[in-house]
Amino acid sequence: MLYPKIGIRPVIDGRWGGVRESLEEQTMGMAEAAKKLIETLRYPDGTKVQCVISKTTIGGGAEAGACHDQFASENVVATLSVTPCWCYGSETFDMDPNTIKAIWGFNATERPGAVYLAAVLAAHAQRGLPAFGIYGQDVLDRDDTTMPEDVKEKILRFAKGAIAVGWMKNKSYVNLGGVSMGIMGSYCDASFFQKYLGIRAEWVDLTDILRRIHLGIYDHAEYDKALAWIKANCKEGWDVNAGKDLPEIIKRSKVVHPDKDWEFIAKFSCVVRDILFGNKKLAEMGWHEESLGKNAVAGGFQGQRNWTDWLPNADFTEAIMASTFDWNGPRQPFPFATENDTLNGVSMMLGTLITHTAPAFHDVRTYWSPDAVTRVTGWTPTGEAAKGFIHLLNSGATALDASGESRDKDGKPVMKPFWEMTQQDVDACLNATDWRRANYEYFRGGGFSSHFVNKSEMPVTMLRVNLVDGLGPVIQIAEGTTVRLPDEVTDKIMARTDPTWPCVWFVPRLTGKGSFKDVYSVMKNWGANHGVTVYGHVGADLITLCSMLRIPVTMHNVPEEQVYRPHAWASFGTESLEAADYAACKHYGPMYG
Repeated sequence: MLYPKIGIRPVIDGRWGGVRESLEEQTMGMAEAAKKLIETLRYPDGTKVQCVISKTTIGGGAEAGACHDQFASENVVATLSVTPCWCYGSETFDMDPNTIKAIWGFNATERPGAVYLAAVLAAHAQRGLPAFGIYGQDVLDRDDTTMPEDVKEKILRFAKGAIAVGWMKNKSYVNLGGVSMGIMGSYCDASFFQKYLGIRAEWVDLTDILRRIHLGIYDHAEYDKALAWIKANCKEGWDVNAGKDLPEIIKRSKVVHPDKDWEFIAKFSCVVRDILFGNKKLAEMGWHEESLGKNAVAGGFQGQRNWTDWLPNADFTEAIMASTFDWNGPRQPFPFATENDTLNGVSMMLGTLITHTAPAFHDVRTYWSPDAVTRVTGWTPTGEAAKGFIHLLNSGATALDASGESRDKDGKPVMKPFWEMTQQDVDACLNATDWRRANYEYFRGGGFSSHFVNKSEMPVTMLRVNLVDGLGPVIQIAEGTTVRLPDEVTDKIMARTDPTWPCVWFVPRLTGKGSFKDVYSVMKNWGANHGVTVYGHVGADLITLCSMLRIPVTMHNVPEEQVYRPHAWASFGTESLEAADYAACKHYGPMYG
């Protein structure tokens, strides 16, 4: 794989005869320090991020051009220019319109790297090439080689976003089926994917899945392994259909016998993976075209209703695809959207690219006020839940990591990158989950839904991309925490909805104003029926990433001092950062537009 790389540009004062020579070691030292820091990050597949340093320092246009040619052959998607000194701004800057840019100017009075930073950022703004500025808060001595913590934070935030942009570029969002139940997010806007994300949209008719199942176009050894693992690890739970006298139309619609559901689901799961990623085994079986896959970076499955009115639902497949493990052990989670909500699929993708943890798909179901909770359950919310909470609940297809059963070295609940998942973590997530038969009144074809109740308190960030006529794409971000309710309270609330589905109680962090005045305001201003949670408070990283993609943030509760966007955004206003973000994104337009 040709990984997307960060290119380091050591920029220097071009005056030979003593000045430049005296600065070579320090300038290259800054480049090496930045490279060492960035290479502590990982790509989504667990491989360490790669950096490329210019072969020479850059003192003028000739060396800038040579650096550009070098980076062009290395799949460099973003550049970080570093300098301890004054340099010649428009002669040395990165003028490639296709790279994401940042500049780190060393803050020391003896060496005016900060002066160059200000000058070259002005050049970037005037030339229409937005760049991130990195300027340490404290003045250092000129021979100080330590990297300040605030500089590290900005470099890493920039690098995380840039690598995410590079990782998704030229890959595919795969629509398995079409629109589910009129959900607008299911209408795949190919122009949005192309212009803002650099992703091609592909469609696969649901009949192709049936063709592959019926013709045996799947890895049969893999199917046997998957089915055996399911039988050993996926315990069945309560059957909501037991004892019901179902209408004849529902009985006639169940074409796969309930005892054969898991066999069908295992085959379905293998086929879906092959469509998304390809499988060399299929070529050995004589199915070369099918073996290639679709080069997917995200995808979704329509399900309701053309499929689920007569065939087992995809809840298992959707849940296990987004988890950090399956029958082959720990592995990279994959954003795979229920009901083919493409915009939630994008939200899953952005969240997992930033965190490397499992993206959890949710219905943003219900705001529960303290008074309503007391009236219904007799219990008055306390602690984090005292001001109310949002019930995140979806139709059985949330990543199993969202059960909150993985533990860090101190025993605290977390969600982990797959390379940190232990067998104990995997077992804990599986043991917390039971698989309940789908409600035949809604899913006539049957299947199983993942059911768990998150009983852990841990930091999460909820996000959602929306498309708005006249605005284009916007994103909503809400940092908060999951909370645990007393079991009897959970049981009473779940009895009012579908108790076969996975349940997470979420409390956003409140600011006392705007969309985060109270929990009700968050629910009221949420832009769609779906949302995604990922582990940790990563709103600042998401804001930086979205500024690279030119997607404005319509609501967030990230502290203002953590908001990090290209320096030119300040020219669109500093009093209202939200308005400036909208104006800048509109002016610069989509990254690939």
